[in-house]
Amino acid sequence: MKTEYSVPKYIKRTFYAIAAMVFLGLFLAQIIYPSEQESYGVSNQLLYEGELYWEKTDGSKEKITAPGTYAVEPGETMVITTALPEDFVANSIMIRSSQQNVRIYMDGVLRCEYDTKASRPFGKNSTSRYIFCQTSEEDAGKELRIELLTYAGRYSGVVNEILCGDKADIWSYLLKVHGASSLIAFFLLFSGIVTIMFSIALGIAYKTRIHMEYLGWCMVLGAMWMLGESKLRQCYVPNASSLASLCFVIVMICPLPILMYVDSVQHGRYQKFFSILEWVAVGNLFLSSILQFAEIADYLDTMIVSQMLLVFTVLAVLVTFYLDFRKGMIRDYLFIVIGLFAALAGVVVECVSVYLVVYVSGLFLGIGMLVLLFSAIINTVKDLRDLENRRQLEQLERRRKQTEAMSLQLIQTLSVTIEAKDDYTKGHSYRVAEYSALIARALGWDDKEVENIRNAASLHDIGKIGIPDVILNKPSRLLDEEYEIIKQHTTIGADIIKNISLVPHAEEVARYHHERYDGKGYPGGISGEAIPVYARIVAVADSYDAMSSKRIYRNALTRDVIRKEIIENRGRQFDPVIADAFIRLLDTGKVRVTKLEQSLFTEENMSEPEMSGTTEACRFISEVVDTMNSQKEVQNIDFLTGLPMRNFGEKQIAERMQTHPGCLVFFDLDNLKKINDIYGHKAGDRVLKVLGDTISDCVKEAIACRLGGDEFLLFLQDMEKENAEELVKKIFESFLFKKEQETELREASLSGGLCMSQKGDSFADCYAKADKALYYIKQNGKNGYSFYHQMEQGEGQLRTAERDLDKIAKALQESGSYVGALDLDNREFSKIYEYVSNLGERYNHSCHLVMITMDAVSDNTMYIEDIEQALQCMEMAIRSNIRNVDVCTRYSSMQYLLILLEAGTDKIPFIMERIFTRCYKLYSENDFIPHYEFMEMLDNASE
Repeated sequence: MKTEYSVPKYIKRTFYAIAAMVFLGLFLAQIIYPSEQESYGVSNQLLYEGELYWEKTDGSKEKITAPGTYAVEPGETMVITTALPEDFVANSIMIRSSQQNVRIYMDGVLRCEYDTKASRPFGKNSTSRYIFCQTSEEDAGKELRIELLTYAGRYSGVVNEILCGDKADIWSYLLKVHGASSLIAFFLLFSGIVTIMFSIALGIAYKTRIHMEYLGWCMVLGAMWMLGESKLRQCYVPNASSLASLCFVIVMICPLPILMYVDSVQHGRYQKFFSILEWVAVGNLFLSSILQFAEIADYLDTMIVSQMLLVFTVLAVLVTFYLDFRKGMIRDYLFIVIGLFAALAGVVVECVSVYLVVYVSGLFLGIGMLVLLFSAIINTVKDLRDLENRRQLEQLERRRKQTEAMSLQLIQTLSVTIEAKDDYTKGHSYRVAEYSALIARALGWDDKEVENIRNAASLHDIGKIGIPDVILNKPSRLLDEEYEIIKQHTTIGADIIKNISLVPHAEEVARYHHERYDGKGYPGGISGEAIPVYARIVAVADSYDAMSSKRIYRNALTRDVIRKEIIENRGRQFDPVIADAFIRLLDTGKVRVTKLEQSLFTEENMSEPEMSGTTEACRFISEVVDTMNSQKEVQNIDFLTGLPMRNFGEKQIAERMQTHPGCLVFFDLDNLKKINDIYGHKAGDRVLKVLGDTISDCVKEAIACRLGGDEFLLFLQDMEKENAEELVKKIFESFLFKKEQETELREASLSGGLCMSQKGDSFADCYAKADKALYYIKQNGKNGYSFYHQMEQGEGQLRTAERDLDKIAKALQESGSYVGALDLDNREFSKIYEYVSNLGERYNHSCHLVMITMDAVSDNTMYIEDIEQALQCMEMAIRSNIRNVDVCTRYSSMQYLLILLEAGTDKIPFIMERIFTRCYKLYSENDFIPHYEFMEMLDNASE
C-alpha cells in the first residue's frame, strides 16, 4: 500500500521562516521610511477655511465651526451661511448629511438638494451620505447658504466637516480615511458567506450540524452592518437608505445567531435560557417594526432597546462561560472563548463609539470577527477530527456488534439446521434456550445474564454434528456401543465452541448439561455445585423439552407425569433449587415459548452490508468443518459389516484403479433370503457381519465396500492373478469355517466374480466383467468363483442351456438349497417339481420346465437397484400371464424357473412372448435382454 507523501519538515520550516521575515520587513518599512503618497491633509488643502455663521430663527447670527454640534430642535431647519473667498477656484463643495435633508444655495439660487422622502422605504429622516455641490471660480465672493433639517434628536444641530476642492481629490481623501473598514467589511461578508456554505456542505457530508454555520451568519450580519454604517455606503448600492435601515434590523436580530452559535458550541446546556433571549429579540424586532411603519417611532428612536438587549446577550454569554469554567467544561471550546472575547470587545467598542463620536468605522468589530473566525476554524477542525474519531469508533463498535450478532445467528442457524434432519427434535435447542431463560429470570438473574444463558443454551447440542445420523435417528433402543458414541456429543460440542467468546458459558453448557446432581452423569461424572450453574439450568430445561416432545418411539408425556418425574429426580438428577423454581413456573403456567422466528437477520442488524472481522465465526466454521471431515469416514461406514458404503467405496476403488493395477472382486452372499425367512433377520444380519469381518480380516490393505443387500466389492491393489486367487480362496475358507460355527448360518454360501485390471482401466468396464463372471458362477451352481478372462479364453466356458437345465433339474430333484423369490422357495418348488413329474409320467400329461434369464446389455454397468427393478417387472409380467396351475420360483439373482402344465411345446413361444411384451411395458429401459430356454420334464425324469 502506498503511503501519503509529506514534504520534509526542514524545508517546510525554512519556508515559513522566510515568509515571516518578508512580511515583517514590509511592515517595518511602512513605519520607518517616509510616505510616498500624495498628501491631502484636511487642514491645508480640502477643509473649507471661510467663516461660517448660523442664522437663527430670531434673526441673530452665531459664528460656528465645522464639524460641530449645536442646539437645534428636531424638525427645525438650521441655516448656515458663508461668503466664498475671492480666490475660490474649487469645482466642488462637499458636506456630509447625518440623517438630514440638505439644501445648498448660491446667491439665493438653489444649487443642490438632498431629500430621500421619495426614495426611502420608511421613516421621516434621510439617511447619511456625502452631498457634493458643483462650483467654479466664478462663484468666488458669492454667498453660500446651507440648510439642514432632521427629525432625529441625536443628529439635530450636527454640522459635519465641509470640504472643497477637486471632487476626485475629495473622494481619494475619503477612501483613504474610510476604505480600510470597508475592505474589512467586504472580507467579512465574503468570509461569512463562504463559512455558511462550507458549514452546510460539511453538515451534509458528516450528517451533523456544524457550529460555524451560525458564526458565518454572525459574520454576514456584522459585515452588512459595517457596510451600512460605512461613510462610503452610497458608493456600494444604488439606494443607500435601505442599506442604512438594514443596519437597525441587523442590530435587533444579531442576538439570534450569537446565541445559537454559543448554544451549539456548549451542546445545548443552556438552551432554555438562551431561547428566552432569542424570543425577546424576535419580539423586539416585531414591535420596533410596527412602530417604524406606523411612523410612531423610527428604528433609530428604539435602537436603545436593541442595544441593551445586545448588551444583555453579551452578559448572558459571559455568564455561561463562567459556569462552564467552574464545571471544567470550557476546555472543550477554549479557542472559541478567546475569539468570542475579541469579537465581543469589538462590539462593545463600536456600541460605545456611537455615543462618543459621530463617525463609526466598524474597524474594531471587523478585527474581533476575524479573530473569532480564526479561533472557530481551529475549533471546528478539532471538532471534525473528534467527530471523525467518534464515528470511526462508533462504526467499529457497530460492526463489532453486527459481527457478533451475525456470528451468533450463524451459529444458532447451524444448530437449528442440525436439528432439522429429524422432525422429532426440530426446534429443540430454541425451546431449551427459552425454558432456560425463564428459569434464570425466576431465579432473579438480570437481563444480561438471562440473554447469556439463552444464547448458550441454544448451542448445547451443537456437538451432535459429530454423531452419525444412523445413531441419532435410530427408532429403537440404542446398543451400549451406540450410547457411548452419542454421549460424545458433549465433548465434541465443547471443543467446537471453546473459542466462541461472544457467547459466555457456551462451552461449559455444551460439556456439562448431561451431568447429574448426584454425580452419575457424563462426561465427567461431577456432582452438586461443581457443575456450572448454567449447565444445571439447561439440564432441567433439556429434560423437560425431551419429556414434553413427541418422539418416534413414544408420544409426549403429560404435564402431571413430567412434574412427578422432575420432583422424583430433585436432588438426584437436578439441582433442588433449580428444580423447585421450574416446578413453580410449571404450576403457574409460565412454561411456554413463542413461535420460532424464521428470519434471523433483522433490518437493524443489516444496516451495514459489510461482514469484516468475523474471526470467531470463521474459527467456529473451521471447527465445524474439521469435525464434519473427521466424521465423514464414519458416516460412510456400514455399521453392520464394518465396511464402507457403496458410493464411498466405489469412488475410492475407481480412483485407485486409475493409478494401480489389480484385481476387482464381486462377491454375492447366497441364500440370504432363505436365512431371513427361516431364522429371522437377526440371523441374516449376523451372516452379513460374518462376511464383512471375514473380508476385513483377510484383506488389510485392500479397498472393500458393501454394495447393498447381499453384494460386496473388493479391489486387490497391485496383485497378480495367482495372489488374488489365493486371497479369494482364503476368504472362502475363512467364511466357510465361521458360518459352520452357527447352525443358523450354514445355509449361506458365497459366489465371486473376478476381473484383472490394468492401470487406468475403466471402473465401469471392470465392474461389468466381474459381474458377468459372478453371473457365470451363479448359473453353474453357486458357492465358487471365476475369473472373467477364463470365460473369454474358454477355460471356464459357459454351459449350454440344455446342460444347464439338465443340471438344474437334477438339483431340484435332489432338493437344492436355492432361495425362491415368488410364492415358493426352492425347497417347496423342488417338491412340486417331483410331484408334477410323477403325475405327468403316470397320466401322460405334458409338462415343461422353463428358465427365463435377464441378461444385461454388453458393456453396461448394472447396479443392484436397476437389477431389482427389472426383476420385479419380470415377476409382475409372469404373474399376469401364467395360469393358477402353473408353478414359478426365482432361481437366482437374474433367473426365474417355471413349470407349465399341458402348455404344449408349440404354445410356449407364445406364452413367453406375452410375458416379455408385458415386461417391456413395465420396464421401459433397454439395459436388459430377457431370453428363455425350456425342456420337457418327462424326458428329464426318465433319464
